[in-house]
Amino acid sequence: MSTLEEIKKESPFPVGEENTAYAQYFVGKSYLAGLNMEQVPVANVTFEPACRNNWHIHHKGGQILLCTAGKGYYQEWGKEPQELHRGDVVNIPPEVKHWHGAAPDSWFSHIALSVPSEDGSCEWCEAVSDEDYNKLN
Repeated sequence: MSTLEEIKKESPFPVGEENTAYAQYFVGKSYLAGLNMEQVPVANVTFEPACRNNWHIHHKGGQILLCTAGKGYYQEWGKEPQELHRGDVVNIPPEVKHWHGAAPDSWFSHIALSVPSEDGSCEWCEAVSDEDYNKLN
C-alpha cells in the first residue's frame, strides 16, 4: 500500500492541486500538475486510493501513460484490467475506450501525454461502476 507521502518521495514530479476542473469525470479525488502545455500536453495525475477516471475515448489522437509511483489499473473496453506499477508504459491508440486509476489500497501517479492531432478531442463516458471496480484483484 502506498501513501501520499510515499508517492511524493517516489515520483520526481509534483502532485499538484486537487483536480476540481475534471472532478465530474472521476470517482474519488485526483490531483493534477500541468508539466507542459506547449507542443505535447503533459500532466502528472495523482489518484487517491480507489480513485479512477470515467471511461473515455481520445478521438484522433491517443494517450500515453508513464507510471511513476504507487499501484494502479488500466482497462480497455471489453478487455481485462491491467495492474500498473512504477516504470510501466501504456500506449493508448486513438478511439479506444478506456479508464485508469488507483488500486483500492494504494495511491497512484502517472504522467499523461496527449498525442497531438488535428481536431482531436476527449469524449468522457460513464463512470466505472463500483461493482466492476470491486472485481479488481
